[in-house]
Amino acid sequence: MPMRGGRLPAGRAAEGGARPYERLLGSRTGRGIAALCAGALPALAFPAPSFSLFAYVALVPWLLLVRTAGTGRRAAVEGWLGGTGFMLAVHHWLMPSLHVFILVLAGLLGLLWAPWGLLANRLLGGSPSVRRSVAAVAVVPSGWLMIELVRSWEGLGGPWGLLGASQWDVPLALRTASVGGVWLLSLVVVAVNTAVTLLVAVPEGRRAAGVCLVVGAVGVGAAALWAPRPETTGSVRIAVVQPGVVEGPGSVERRFARSEELTRGLAGRDVDLVVWGESSVGVDLSRSTETAERVAALSRLTGADVLVNMDARRADGPDRTGIFKSAVLVGPEGPTGDRYDKMRLVPFGEYVPARGLLGWATSVGKAAGEDRLRGDSPVVMELPDGLRVGPLVCFESAFPDMSRQLTRDGAELLVAQSSTSTFQHSWAPAQHASLAALRAAESGRPMVHATLTGVSAVYGPRGERVGSPLGTDASEAAVYVVPLARGTTAYVRLGAWPVYGAALVLAVHIGAALLRGRGGRRPHRT
Repeated sequence: MPMRGGRLPAGRAAEGGARPYERLLGSRTGRGIAALCAGALPALAFPAPSFSLFAYVALVPWLLLVRTAGTGRRAAVEGWLGGTGFMLAVHHWLMPSLHVFILVLAGLLGLLWAPWGLLANRLLGGSPSVRRSVAAVAVVPSGWLMIELVRSWEGLGGPWGLLGASQWDVPLALRTASVGGVWLLSLVVVAVNTAVTLLVAVPEGRRAAGVCLVVGAVGVGAAALWAPRPETTGSVRIAVVQPGVVEGPGSVERRFARSEELTRGLAGRDVDLVVWGESSVGVDLSRSTETAERVAALSRLTGADVLVNMDARRADGPDRTGIFKSAVLVGPEGPTGDRYDKMRLVPFGEYVPARGLLGWATSVGKAAGEDRLRGDSPVVMELPDGLRVGPLVCFESAFPDMSRQLTRDGAELLVAQSSTSTFQHSWAPAQHASLAALRAAESGRPMVHATLTGVSAVYGPRGERVGSPLGTDASEAAVYVVPLARGTTAYVRLGAWPVYGAALVLAVHIGAALLRGRGGRRPHRT
């Protein structure tokens, strides 16, 4: 007799007449392998493959597997294994740096999906009623969003690979992001996957799933249609200088020299700002007057301030000396005094969390030998023409709250300085550049993503691409006419409200389950 959800007992699946997939899914090992592979599928929705619309069905195989788990424990295990597969697939490009340690990290972070697997099994397993089907479409995505919230903490790797980020090039999704940020996009994507799972596997829930899809489509369409739109107010000319891959002895100075050469070519092109990538200057400009003067000369030549990025040791007060990554604005007379020190550092790449416990990672990969120091507040820089610029450094562009705060502080242009040269021939450069489209759409402000080695890209205030990106094989300077905008998006005004809504949905669901459990108990007779 079939088990709940239609799963065949292991013994029957092993009979000679069973289909190969039944024999595979009838064993724990087979189901474990299937969970790992199913969890990895959503990675194809992100750059570089960029099968964005695939995201809306990418979770279905995983959900189908979890719903047929014979026990809650098995569902949790398959949730964990699927989460491990997802983390490995989305972050596979870290393998050259972390080596075997990435398996440990993926396995630990994959544990976040264990409760989600149990939740999905309870709501989708067996023959759910109409009420349970509707609840599944709301609760399963809410559980997923809580996982994204937890793993977005900087110490756990930050919000890289949030499912909603796969929609960076879908115009309707970008409009939706202006309402609820990447969080709302993740909710919508997982809700569609849940409804499709009901349509495919649960005849009793098909009508409810169809109604949920229609209601959701109307709601998202209405929000995208009526949400405030940025109002274009003019444009600025921004130059991005990408020196390209420079390796070997003296690479820091040779990269600087190549950036100088490219910047000189901008003379007479009427630019308002020149942007260099992350770690484009390897010395402290406040101590190296020669280097500061070289950059100031470029500012005088181009008639624009130059935003460079220092990766250097310096003293920040009498008791705080170390390596900072800092965005520094340089004008015709030298550094203007505007400086932003990177606040959120890359775990293992720029510091080792709990170094006393995890310091051994430096011996098996390319983890940071010395912890970088971090800044303590965001900075909005003002150019001579009054343009207000909000800088971010590297993977800070993955954090939606940081660009939101800069916008609330008055930034008219967001700039992210990055360097992904370590992962030059992987999906990482394209994934990183795509995040700028989301940050632009969320904030209603244009964003420039400038790198040393590509991909460099520029997006307008609605998340639309401006000009052509500079790929990983480019060594050039490009000028972009960037539209400016005013107005406040719903996301900037309200923040991460989908997260609070999801938490409320989960709380109500758990509370109702507890009440049902208590109500089902019979009083003990003495």
